[in-house]
Amino acid sequence: MCGRFTLTAPIYDILERFEIEQFLQEEMFQLSYNIAPSQSVLAVINDGSKNRLGYLNWGLVPSWAKDLKLGSKMINARAKTLLEKPSFKQAYQKRRCLVLADSFYEWKRNADGTKTPMRIKLKNNEVFGMAGLWERWEQEKGKPYFSCTVITTASNELIQDIHDRMPVIVRKEDEKQWLNSKVTDLNELNGFLTAYNDELMETYEVSNLVNSPKNNSVELIQRIC
Repeated sequence: MCGRFTLTAPIYDILERFEIEQFLQEEMFQLSYNIAPSQSVLAVINDGSKNRLGYLNWGLVPSWAKDLKLGSKMINARAKTLLEKPSFKQAYQKRRCLVLADSFYEWKRNADGTKTPMRIKLKNNEVFGMAGLWERWEQEKGKPYFSCTVITTASNELIQDIHDRMPVIVRKEDEKQWLNSKVTDLNELNGFLTAYNDELMETYEVSNLVNSPKNNSVELIQRIC
């Protein structure tokens, strides 16, 4: 699964990496070493002509939901069952996004029953886009509520010993097609939802401080030897 991640790159590096011409919420941007469900996450969508960057609430709330409570159960969506779930089917075909991160955390279960937090990242330290789906939910009074979920798939060899699932990291060369709502061929879309090349990734143990979403400092991503 994917239940915690980081985004610590400077905003201008992110704008350049994802070819963002204008970011209207730039004053809201803050580095985060411990992004958790229900928080706002930075994501890229395409409006049909260009990439747009903005914030979505992590925990997808379908347009037909009666209230926001459903979002807490929708932080992840399994790649193999996207078309089987009413909550994800339409969004998979029409409302795809990239949820931005530069690492994610997973907890390795030890023989004694304890768990060790591990940070997982790209070897080149680049920001990456996790495959996501987004929705707009209309509140009775007030502004629309925009939310998202992160798609997961079976883990690659590097992560298998830590957890059996991992977020789908969209390859840079596939990002344009993934974001293009005109792409509806399911074979093509399903082809994007594979485990990232483990040879391009690395993982290491980090502090137990990451266990609490209340903690958010650079200490959380430091390697424990």
